[in-house]
Amino acid sequence: MREIVQVITTTNSKELAEKIAKNLLEKKLAGCVQIVSPVRSLYWWQGKIEEDNEVIIFIKTRKELYQELEAEIKNCHNYTVPEILCFPVIEGNPDYLEWLNSVTKHIVNENQ
Repeated sequence: MREIVQVITTTNSKELAEKIAKNLLEKKLAGCVQIVSPVRSLYWWQGKIEEDNEVIIFIKTRKELYQELEAEIKNCHNYTVPEILCFPVIEGNPDYLEWLNSVTKHIVNENQ
């Protein structure tokens, strides 16, 4: 079984969140994307504390797809420095993990 990860990012609109989600799913870089709104964010930006309502996106994928997934998020995103964090999945329902592996893009390694 390949290593599964969960990636999170935030946006400032549901429309952009849905665009990112659909793009990742269509390219098979994610098997499941969940969008949660609203989320209240407080953060440092350009020397001061900012407060905004945001949308958080939870993305389930495989670790080997992370670099391409990150590039796709950045390509769609409207933030200068988007939050994109990747967390390992330590354990999970084996049936779910197998399904996730089966629906995401597979990279052919010529050295195998």
